[in-house]
Order: sequence, then C-alpha cells, then structure tokens
Amino acid sequence: MIKFFLMVNKQGQTRLSKYYEHVDINKRTLLETEVIKSCLSRSNEQCSFIEYKDFKLIYRQYAALFIVVGVNDTENEMAIYEFIHNFVEVLDEYFSRVSELDVSFFNTVFHSTWQMHSGPYQMESRSVTQAGVQWHNLGSL
Repeated sequence: MIKFFLMVNKQGQTRLSKYYEHVDINKRTLLETEVIKSCLSRSNEQCSFIEYKDFKLIYRQYAALFIVVGVNDTENEMAIYEFIHNFVEVLDEYFSRVSELDVSFFNTVFHSTWQMHSGPYQMESRSVTQAGVQWHNLGSL
C-alpha cells in the first residue's frame, strides 16, 4: 500500500506531498527531511529502492525533480517505479514539458479539485496491485 507521495527539488524543498494515512504535521516535516536526505545523497549508480524504517522508498529523478513514494513491505517495487514514470508522462502531456513551477501549479489545482469532488475525509488509499496493475510480458523487463 502506498503511504505517501513526494515531489522535491534538488535543494530538498518539497513541491508536492500527498499522504494516504494520517501523519501528524510535525512528524511529516521530520519524515520528509529524512526521506529527502536519504534519496538526494545517493549516486546515479545506486538502486532507486531504499529500506527505510518500517517501509520502503522508491524514487526516480527527472531533471531537477525527485519523485519519492513510500510503500509498505509487501508492495511491488518495480510496479511503483513504473507508476512514477507513468505519472511523469501524464504531467508531461498536460504541461507539454513539466517543470518545478508546473508542479506547484498542479499541486494547487489538484488539491482544490480534490476538495471539491471528494470532500476532506473521503479519501481512499489503494496500492498499485489493488488498482489492478498486471504485468503481461515480464520477459521484456
């Protein structure tokens, strides 16, 4: 199950954050600081999957933006890794070439639209595997 979704820049500033279970605001700040430090300190040659406390971090870098997803131990890392790429492709299609400024705009639009359509407490969290993602040709990976 996905626990949180973060987009941060190379300076470590959070540009988009979405939590799928309640985390106190003070703990969010500390969590984001530690997670960002863990991901930004790694080299390009290192794996994009990190064991962190009681969950896993999966991240990808696109230019100056890092996308980090925190998941529980049972989630498929490769499925989340591809989910991140699909998310970026959607943003690229919408903004024609996504940038950090676009993400800030997207964050504002996303949250206001989310509040209008679902209300503040009607959020449902589903993992990639629960959403029905299936790998048909594993040999091509």
